[in-house]
Amino acid sequence: MTFPFPSVLQQPASTEHGTPPAVRVEQLSLRYGKKVAFAPVDAHFPGGQISALIGPSGCGKTSFLSCLNRLHELIPPARVSGQVYLNHCDIATLPLTPLRRQVGMLFQKPNPFPLSIYRNLAFPLKEHGIRDRTHINTIIETTLQEVGLWSEVKDRLKAPALSLSGGQQQRLCLARALALKPQVLLMDEPCSALDPLSSEIVEDLIVRLKGTYTVLIVTHNLGQASRIADQVAFFWVQHEVGQLIEFGSTQDIFSNPQNPLTLAYVRGRRG
Repeated sequence: MTFPFPSVLQQPASTEHGTPPAVRVEQLSLRYGKKVAFAPVDAHFPGGQISALIGPSGCGKTSFLSCLNRLHELIPPARVSGQVYLNHCDIATLPLTPLRRQVGMLFQKPNPFPLSIYRNLAFPLKEHGIRDRTHINTIIETTLQEVGLWSEVKDRLKAPALSLSGGQQQRLCLARALALKPQVLLMDEPCSALDPLSSEIVEDLIVRLKGTYTVLIVTHNLGQASRIADQVAFFWVQHEVGQLIEFGSTQDIFSNPQNPLTLAYVRGRRG
């Protein structure tokens, strides 16, 4: 089954200069049935920059991330209120397929399809209407080079993707997201399931994405957040509800936080 859509929807939020779109949320909140995942959030994540979401487990970071490409809609009891904008485009007005093509997702654990390395990349391209084999091959080579995998797998593209190491699988999943030419990348703890060496490789890749993509990354690794992020959003749980406590530049959050909870968390006294 293919999902054709008008070309005007492929890049609905790009600026006239091609800068990746900013992500802006207004009074965004999410509940699962009667349980409120996080209270209303107002925030602006600049285009082409890396924003880190930090805070303890259960404070709504992943739930917040899932609202930015409407992934929460896969969970029937989930109900969102408020708005999410890519520049001035309300994502609620977009069909899901072009939205998720524009806003890619990388999950905590590598999730390659149980297919060959080649088909892991070719399959989503064909699902989005790209049929020319030469074009597909070019995209596959380009994206594998972009994530530093081409030299490692070019001679075994027909091998099962699950035969790759964990770090290679995560880079393949990143290549799969990049192949669809997104403008925004959402990452939910993409290094937490990897060994230190693989984590360092993926972290370096994320840094290289800056300027070309708008990146929002959930991480429990404060060192990672301080190294790669331009700004940081700190979430906490108050009255059993996730709250955005403080949002600012990485330097301000780690060196001069304004909220005592933020200070305690980044200094390791809470969390």
